[in-house]
Amino acid sequence: MPLFRPLCAILTLAAALLGAPAHAAPATCPYPGTVVFAGLNWESGMFATQVLRHLLEKGYGCQTDALPGNTLTMENALKQNDVQVIAEQWAGRSELWRKAEAAGEVFAVGEPVQGATEGWWVPEYLVGGTDAPAAGLKSVSDLPRFKALFRDPEEPGKGRFYNCPSGWTCAVVNSQKLKAYGLEDSYVNFRTGAGPALDAAISSAIRRQEPILFYYWSPTPLMGRYKLVQLEEPPFDQQAWETLIDGNHPNPVGTRSLPAKISIGLSRDFHERAPELVQVFDKVQIPLPLFNAILARMSEQRSEAEAVSQQFFREHRDIWSTWVPAEVAERIDAALD
Repeated sequence: MPLFRPLCAILTLAAALLGAPAHAAPATCPYPGTVVFAGLNWESGMFATQVLRHLLEKGYGCQTDALPGNTLTMENALKQNDVQVIAEQWAGRSELWRKAEAAGEVFAVGEPVQGATEGWWVPEYLVGGTDAPAAGLKSVSDLPRFKALFRDPEEPGKGRFYNCPSGWTCAVVNSQKLKAYGLEDSYVNFRTGAGPALDAAISSAIRRQEPILFYYWSPTPLMGRYKLVQLEEPPFDQQAWETLIDGNHPNPVGTRSLPAKISIGLSRDFHERAPELVQVFDKVQIPLPLFNAILARMSEQRSEAEAVSQQFFREHRDIWSTWVPAEVAERIDAALD
């Protein structure tokens, strides 16, 4: 019996080990160095950035950081590999991006949210019904007739068009559109300076049921909060679009904006050295209704993007777990616990 007891103990220990829950092995980040993200300053960009940072930090053991700046600055930083990831990249919107992508210096990967839109909008109460203040306003070509309705306080002889914030690619495109549509003599090209200021101007006007004409996009909380009507523009034309993204083009031609596709922007260095992470980013996708709902909650509760991101990982494992291998999902689960 003396030999039986040690053997029994060994077998018991082995059985216990085999029956114990498996734990994922410690992660080694596939990218050799800190992964620097563009520090985007609008809600959807901030949320998307935090989701990807959480994914890399907790799932792959990566060190991450963020570098603030406007869209054009960040695209140039991506080209120079000063940042490695732009979590919300409207690829093809700027001449800088197009040239860098053609040269293989930057890459657009995946489509984290589908159904994005952008354009010129007015509140529904301005155009809905024959008695509405702007009844008959359907297209950008109608705008000269309504400049008095959208009167600019500083230049009363013109209307006011709320462009997107300075430094964003859309600011260049919209400025060119004002020229292309012959609206420079009728409307002031007004910029609030930052995304939250634009949101505040729109929300304030709508609460007061006042006229306002503005550029906007989705996914955003504002688009889900108010009833808005998009003004018609000429059908998309690639050659015309080339004249809009070039801020120095003397004779821009009007067209709807390039059909929206949001991707994840990557530097060439990251794309080449971390193919495992590139494959993950290619799978990242959040349904648009859920995305807008998350952003609305984030805005209404004034929550930080990091906290909202963690809540997403807690509540929607069915979504994010499809992006990564099982052992990576286990590490993210363990971090949440």
